[in-house]
Amino acid sequence: MRTHQCGELRAEHVGQTVTLTGWVSTRREHGEKLAFVDLRDHSGVTQCVVDNTVDVRAEYVLQVTGVVA
Repeated sequence: MRTHQCGELRAEHVGQTVTLTGWVSTRREHGEKLAFVDLRDHSGVTQCVVDNTVDVRAEYVLQVTGVVA
């Protein structure tokens, strides 16, 4: 279940584990092991770091859980 919306994350959330749900806006590969995914919902966009082997493309719907950095 979603704990926050993409546009809600602020500096006070650093270190917290959050779950976001949204659409993939863009994906940028960063070497063989990492990729950056911009996840968007009606409130904004959040950049997520994912394993590069995960097959996600623009407009895929994702739910991600991770620690805010």
